[in-house]
Amino acid sequence: MKKRYYIVPLLFLFGAGVFAQNKDTEKADKYFERLEYVKAIEEYEDLVEDGDATPYVYKQLGEAYYKQYNTQQAARYYKMYLDQAADADAQVYYRYAQSLKANKDYQGAKAAMQDFANHAPQDSRAQAFKSNQDYLNKLLNAEPKFTVDAFDFNSDNSDFGAYAIGNTLYFVSARNQSRRTYGWNEQPTLDVFEADKVDNTYQNIRLIEGDVNSKFHEGPISITQDGQTMYFTRNDYLDGNYEKDSKGVNQLKIYKAKLINGEWDDIQSLPFNNSEYSTGHTALSPDGKTLYFSSDMPGGQGDSDLYKVMVNEDGTYGEPQNLGSAINTPGKENFPFVDSEGRLYFSSDGHLGLGGLDVFYVADSGEVKNMGKPINSSGDDFSYSFDNNSQKGFVSSNRSGLAENVANDNIYQVVQIQPLKEVEVMAMVINAETGDPVNGASVVVYDDQEEEVATAMTNSSGGTNFTLPGKKGYMLQVNADEYESNGAPVEKEEGQARVTIELEPIEKMIQEEEIV
Repeated sequence: MKKRYYIVPLLFLFGAGVFAQNKDTEKADKYFERLEYVKAIEEYEDLVEDGDATPYVYKQLGEAYYKQYNTQQAARYYKMYLDQAADADAQVYYRYAQSLKANKDYQGAKAAMQDFANHAPQDSRAQAFKSNQDYLNKLLNAEPKFTVDAFDFNSDNSDFGAYAIGNTLYFVSARNQSRRTYGWNEQPTLDVFEADKVDNTYQNIRLIEGDVNSKFHEGPISITQDGQTMYFTRNDYLDGNYEKDSKGVNQLKIYKAKLINGEWDDIQSLPFNNSEYSTGHTALSPDGKTLYFSSDMPGGQGDSDLYKVMVNEDGTYGEPQNLGSAINTPGKENFPFVDSEGRLYFSSDGHLGLGGLDVFYVADSGEVKNMGKPINSSGDDFSYSFDNNSQKGFVSSNRSGLAENVANDNIYQVVQIQPLKEVEVMAMVINAETGDPVNGASVVVYDDQEEEVATAMTNSSGGTNFTLPGKKGYMLQVNADEYESNGAPVEKEEGQARVTIELEPIEKMIQEEEIV
């Protein structure tokens, strides 16, 4: 059974409020509300074994297993709920589809998404699905742009959130056995660790020095370019005070620490934190003037949204701004990262993906794009970070098949082998005199090294398309019978590039030469 460790501190406490349906479920519901899913599952399953199960019990079992990322059991109980509920919760269809995708039952997932779209036609996730129902095949068959390999320092518990600054790697782990265990999955609470880069390996793994780590959850982190300020996520706990909201839930907050004599101290809570909702998952712009984060604060698009806030020179902060509906969905958006070129990456279960959380990026056009395989898998993929100079980075995932410890989250190293950007070239070849399309023209694409990279023939409409790695310097060379050859450059590096090439008829050229 796969247990989702990072969900509590990092996907937040969304959907935790559950009211006991009746006296039979009261004990199980209390465990569920306290996020103690192991015990909640035991109580609900006792009701099933005793023949006292209702659609509500099946739904709660599906939810509990879903939060632990046991998608086999989640799908089983979601189906039982959906088969029996008179007026099923539309959101369960979506989570059922997500579970089926995680189990690689893609046909079943497509059918469940169709049910979701029928029950929630106004939901942006349903609309995205209806406009692109073949998206799974496209993602599964796309050419990979990265290689992914498991790190050898993953522990038997959850490890994630790798983030490199210079020769130091920071990450979050539940490997500290001296910590108390948490009822969500009965693993130790999370701490922030660091390791030294030696050649191509990381050694000397240790807890970071200072006051960042506590007896509660910490992580993930981000650090300013000068290496002097750390932002980190922690349960609402500071100076010995453990705060709860009006419902008795301990939320998450963003804290700031300063590096003082080699230790992370002077812990401060950021001013836009609030005990009634969670904030976390920080990322910094390259100049350090913008802080990105995730939150379930009121007024958002969904379960958790991405926000940004200005970091002023005097150390104060502006007002948080929601990144809007192009990025945020009715689902979860979290784990932002900004590379040295200012490109935003994040994880989401609301955009079209392979299952669970997928990693996405925001293209120059503003369009949100899936990073594809192997960055993404049928599992949860998150905490992506990347160094543009080395073309290497990290992603965290609970995928199966690569790491020895497949029961929890693991850190993977990624290496880019193709440019992330893509440009879709739509070439149109026409007769320069009449404007009519030229059928059967040969269109050859050359790169900036004058190497041939693609070739195609135009159709009866004079058109042909190419999807190319996004970079400068492409040239289209066109040849056709009875026409003079011609070429044209591709001006764009990303998105759609429409290129029209006009061909002069050879007959006309001969006639002009005769007149002269």
